[in-house]
Amino acid sequence: MDIKTLDGLLRAAVAHGVSDLHFRPGSPPLFRINGTMTPVKYDCLLPSNTEAIAGHFLASLGDKMDLKEIQEYDTSYSIPGVSRFRINIYRQRGSLAIVARLIPAEVPTVESLGLPPVLNTIGKEERGLVLVTGATGSGKSTTLAALINLINNTRPCHILTLEDPVEYVHPNRKATVSQREIGPDTKNYVIGLRAALRQDPDVILVGEMRDAESTDIALKAAETGHLVLSTVHTTDAAKTIGRITSLFPAEEQFFVRNRLADNLKATISQRLLPRVDGKGRVVAMEIMIVTQTVQEYVRDINRAEGLKDVIEKGRQQYGMQSFDQHLSELYRSNAITLQTAIHAATNPSDFERALHFE
Repeated sequence: MDIKTLDGLLRAAVAHGVSDLHFRPGSPPLFRINGTMTPVKYDCLLPSNTEAIAGHFLASLGDKMDLKEIQEYDTSYSIPGVSRFRINIYRQRGSLAIVARLIPAEVPTVESLGLPPVLNTIGKEERGLVLVTGATGSGKSTTLAALINLINNTRPCHILTLEDPVEYVHPNRKATVSQREIGPDTKNYVIGLRAALRQDPDVILVGEMRDAESTDIALKAAETGHLVLSTVHTTDAAKTIGRITSLFPAEEQFFVRNRLADNLKATISQRLLPRVDGKGRVVAMEIMIVTQTVQEYVRDINRAEGLKDVIEKGRQQYGMQSFDQHLSELYRSNAITLQTAIHAATNPSDFERALHFE
């Protein structure tokens, strides 16, 4: 596959609303459209083809990484005037494969994404920790970009991001934005986070909290008056608290829970679901605002599972919502089918029963 054909496929992906483009030996290129994998009308790729594609992506940024040494590697690629792409190169059965994720040129807003208005309130926090959680491909980076965009347009401050790689590019507006990419700009999240505290930030975005060391530094940043935004690969608020706590040794977990209770401002957990008309997907969100009651539940390991009830009761006063509450709203507004709502519900039988009593 030559460069002209490759760029043509990437342009076609943009035109057809593709989220990801896969290149793998033994298969034609694949488009992911509305969550479904669709093969492109093209010959099956050979290992030499995927190696050439990977080499082109690396060369475009002057990256001198040796292809023979790659097991997994993140980078980015741009076609001027078309789009940017997040590139992941990985090795499978001895050969290279690539996934290119489309990054829209226009930075999203809370309104353009159709997100709950309470996110505008969350984005106005000046200190503490805000976590966006969900499975891979659930739109966490897009939600974070909308929150950064909100801060950028409303607050005269310094926003510093640590990303792997940089996705949405944020121009300076009311804020000054410094975007650092893991690899080209800093070695890893831990080193970048340590350095960030000396770079006079007001807001720090950490692409992912992966381990105890980076999580500890992120918590310290929140404790010292910064607003820290990050992601965790968990499905809801209770599991998020458990996952972060489990990163630390058992003897430290009690103190970590107390630090979280004192500094966590909100968790936003999300899933992407197919729209009823088949045109794209809609996001379903659980949103937990940390109130005094929530703090008590975060501190007590035996009460974490009760957070869902606290979230549901806090809807009217604080703008919180459980997944099931949002699913009900999406179903009643004809955004998703009943079958989709039931399948995505935390407890399908309870959800279906509750619908009949609303």
